[in-house]
Amino acid sequence: MSNRLTKIGVFYDGNYFLHVSNYYNYDHPRRARLSIAGLHRFIEARMGQDEGRPGMAKIVDSHYFRGRLNATEAQQRGSVLYYDRVFDDILMSSGVTTHYSPLRSGSNGRRGEKGIDVWFALEAYESAMLRKLDVVVLIASDGDYVPLARKLHSLGTKVVVLAWDFEFTTDNGSQMITRTSQDLLEEASHPIMMNRIIDEPRTAGEKALVDDLFVMGSSDKKTLEKKAAAKQAKAKVELEAPTEGEVGDRMESEVFSLKNGYGFIKYPPNNLFFHHTTVENVDFAELYVDDHVAFTLTHNDRGQLVAVDVKLLEEE
Repeated sequence: MSNRLTKIGVFYDGNYFLHVSNYYNYDHPRRARLSIAGLHRFIEARMGQDEGRPGMAKIVDSHYFRGRLNATEAQQRGSVLYYDRVFDDILMSSGVTTHYSPLRSGSNGRRGEKGIDVWFALEAYESAMLRKLDVVVLIASDGDYVPLARKLHSLGTKVVVLAWDFEFTTDNGSQMITRTSQDLLEEASHPIMMNRIIDEPRTAGEKALVDDLFVMGSSDKKTLEKKAAAKQAKAKVELEAPTEGEVGDRMESEVFSLKNGYGFIKYPPNNLFFHHTTVENVDFAELYVDDHVAFTLTHNDRGQLVAVDVKLLEEE
């Protein structure tokens, strides 16, 4: 048996990882976020097992890519700047190199990531080539990464895709579905459906690794919830009630309340429900009561009026 180490590179699409982590924190029975360190231990154990050489697979390079608010904007968002730094510390402690790009406005006026997927692909290919990686693990779901997988195969590098497919119904009756690109799964040397492993671990060892995938007892969320409640109690000025709109209309109002993964927007006589998956330009955890937001009116599966495409509006 060869004693040669299997060298692994891990590359995170940060927006996708955050989306999956939010699902487990807000909507899955576990009610806990994914752990970077736990995920790395899982990857090393799984790759060692697949290669038939337990303990001989190690992550030697890892990178995290995401668009985010600049420092000035984050500072204006309460504790966002602090929690950005906390997450940076978590990534740093696990040896993850961060790549951030400021959110930019597109032609439609909506802010989003620009060029992150290209940056992601270039770094992954360069790392595989220079470090002679045996395995590249993609934590991503977009079919745009198919060309990257093909290029990595040309180097003789195994491509593993960690995929989460899930669906759930929100408290307001809306159906939410997340699916990994079928093209990306077919191009991968080894797709791993993480949602199946998490929900149905096959062995005691696998169950222990799955339990290790999650951060338990986070105090950060409780702190944010207390701050949001305090801000709500102090609010004295109500935003003028929005005029009644029709389905498809783009409107503005204020956040009325925030719960565990969902919230309500002021819209008398009945406030509008919105889910964390429909927030566009910031993470749901970065919203506060009384924030000024734009949104689109629509009906959910039960025919109730709700808000989607929720966008935090910058303060003047």
